[in-house]
Amino acid sequence: MLSNTALNQSNLVRCSVTYSRTDLSVKCHDFLEIALLRKYSHKNLMRIAKVIKSNSHVDYAARVLDSLETPAPPTAADYCFGQFVKIVTDRGDAVGVIYNSQLINPEYGNYGPRLSTPPELNSVFSPDYLNEQGVMIGILLLGWNHEGRYQHGIPREVLPINANVEKMTEDEMRAFHHTANGAIEVHYYTHVTTHAGLFAFALLSEIANQLEPLTTETERARLNVLRRTLAWQQTMGRLR
Repeated sequence: MLSNTALNQSNLVRCSVTYSRTDLSVKCHDFLEIALLRKYSHKNLMRIAKVIKSNSHVDYAARVLDSLETPAPPTAADYCFGQFVKIVTDRGDAVGVIYNSQLINPEYGNYGPRLSTPPELNSVFSPDYLNEQGVMIGILLLGWNHEGRYQHGIPREVLPINANVEKMTEDEMRAFHHTANGAIEVHYYTHVTTHAGLFAFALLSEIANQLEPLTTETERARLNVLRRTLAWQQTMGRLR
């Protein structure tokens, strides 16, 4: 018999009961599960997609996770245009930006009879089932992070299928775009204009908007120069 037994999981869960040892483990099981969910919830919220294919060495497509794949699926704000992401690999993280999106809906135009299970029962009867409808995002690689050091350029590694795509934090974005002395750098400018197609100028403008609150007043002046350059190039492009 156990009396006044306390179970402490990272100061998140406490239970004090007078039961047999078996009853105690059952009683506290749900509390421990809640504690572990709280512990890893931040990490789960950062994971937004998985790599499914590539169009080139720097252009990857990823499928956004849904409720069948994670208990905390990302919201539309987590994978919007211009969002910086990192793709986790064994030798470091590749850094990229979302530059395109596509809706997946194979059922569109199919009006024939179908035998299907209600979505709420798929997790029970078909745990390996994937929703046919979804969102696919295009990711343009801009650099990498190896042992805490960020570099702009083309990563040498080929990203594996099902690699996790995670949303970058503001601190990670700041570290990726600043040198050791605090100067801002956007060495991927030409890379974006070459590979992002018609979205290139809009993407660079959105990146400048995101970087503005993350840098100093002096560096904001440089971002304004970048904006004026983009506006001029877009204007000249329309005149051609």
